[in-house]
Amino acid sequence: MGALFLLHALAIAQYTPIISGGIGFLDSTNTGAHFVQPVVAPLVAAPIGTHLLAESRFDFREFVGRKNGTSGPYEGTFFKSTQYLQLDYLATPNLTLVVGRFLTPFGTYNERLTPIWMQNFQDAPLITPIGTRTTGSSDGAMLRGVLYAGNAVHVDYVGYSSALSGVPQFQSARSAGDRIDFYFPSTRIELGTSYARFLQNTHYNSIGAHFWWQPWRVPLQVRSEYAHDPHAQGYWLESGYRLSQWRGRESLIGRLEPLFRIQQVFRNSPGPGDGLPSADTKQADFGFIYHLPNEVRFTTSYSRKFSSTGNANIWDVALTYRFLFPMWRGKR
Repeated sequence: MGALFLLHALAIAQYTPIISGGIGFLDSTNTGAHFVQPVVAPLVAAPIGTHLLAESRFDFREFVGRKNGTSGPYEGTFFKSTQYLQLDYLATPNLTLVVGRFLTPFGTYNERLTPIWMQNFQDAPLITPIGTRTTGSSDGAMLRGVLYAGNAVHVDYVGYSSALSGVPQFQSARSAGDRIDFYFPSTRIELGTSYARFLQNTHYNSIGAHFWWQPWRVPLQVRSEYAHDPHAQGYWLESGYRLSQWRGRESLIGRLEPLFRIQQVFRNSPGPGDGLPSADTKQADFGFIYHLPNEVRFTTSYSRKFSSTGNANIWDVALTYRFLFPMWRGKR
């Protein structure tokens, strides 16, 4: 959400609507099945006075793959989704009230790393569905803000409630939850916990924890999450190291960022329709990002998945472009 908070500040400062987002071409081969996805994901932030901000993000993509998975002619299917469409009321510098459709704030991946221009790996972590059922978005109200801000630690909180909706483009589950984040500026470490209560059909709790670290003097990023619900639990740990210490960030080698992610899911009991692997699964992901000029990124990765339901090799390649511009020249 750091990029979104920056966008909030920019929009409010200028009183000018901002159009941002990404354009990408994704290519993937999973166990012999090849498919491509051209994607357009626009984001709009429009300030309304000094205390209101309307913002939205959409995803439009064409999924092109072989008719029978690994054989037959290529066919395309168009998908569109409203990931969020919300109105933010900035009551105070430490308190924001959100109403509408918003990204479910469980863990960190769903809110911070789902945009195609920010993903290190094309595929989301295996445990992502825990706490974010059913679509990753919620329809309702959310309260977020700062509990404490000192030199040693910042404490942020999020609380939300979501209603059941079956309306196309606005589907969501009845649920409620919260998240608390602790950020330590001196070490650039963030720790947090998440809780969600699924309130339709069989009610159950999901809990999670996350750890992020970005050292001051080293171009390293470490991100990780753990999540648990009655049917499964698991974790993912991801790191990236941009080689900018050799000849600078804009040099040929300084634009390269090797990546690694390890993840594991333990199946506690059958959970039909929960979006998780049906059996215990381990997966290791290796790749790199090449940061081209003008917000263009080339990403490629290889993943090896181990499961009793069958092992798999996954190859991904992506080219993405991030854009950002005002709708018109703003005035204060």
